[in-house]
Amino acid sequence: MIRKRKHSAVAGTTKSSVAVLLTEDIAPLGKSGEIVRVKPGFARNYLLPQGLATVATDHNRRMAEQHQQKLVDLRKKQIKELRQLADNVSKYSVTLEANANKEGQLYGSIVGTDISKALLAAGFPIQPEHLLLEGPLKELGMYTIKVQVHEDVKTDVKVWVVPTSG
Repeated sequence: MIRKRKHSAVAGTTKSSVAVLLTEDIAPLGKSGEIVRVKPGFARNYLLPQGLATVATDHNRRMAEQHQQKLVDLRKKQIKELRQLADNVSKYSVTLEANANKEGQLYGSIVGTDISKALLAAGFPIQPEHLLLEGPLKELGMYTIKVQVHEDVKTDVKVWVVPTSG
């Protein structure tokens, strides 16, 4: 007589998939708070033990909806603050001194880190990855650098590269 083994599956499973509630963004599956269907083994062996997902019960779904609403409100507030920051940055201009020859060619170059340090010193929390440079600045002059502090919030900052005095 052949006995069929019962697998201790995750609640809400079918033979081919299980519904789980994602607790973190997982690129191929979805964003935090979404309910996705995955293979039971993937849920049981990876998602649940790693804390990346939880079983999609009614209570967990309600909690996730409340959490999502709080996140939406927080994002709106954050974007409003970032728009204000972008507006202030667009009114500011950075002046950087650099060693250059008589033709205006820099002996080194100005990169995003240099511009970011100047903006941080002026009180603007702009990181090098927010600056969209097409390459290092290698000549004296005025540049308009694109700044993206959020996917929806972009602005420009004026950067003056002047020769060192001395």
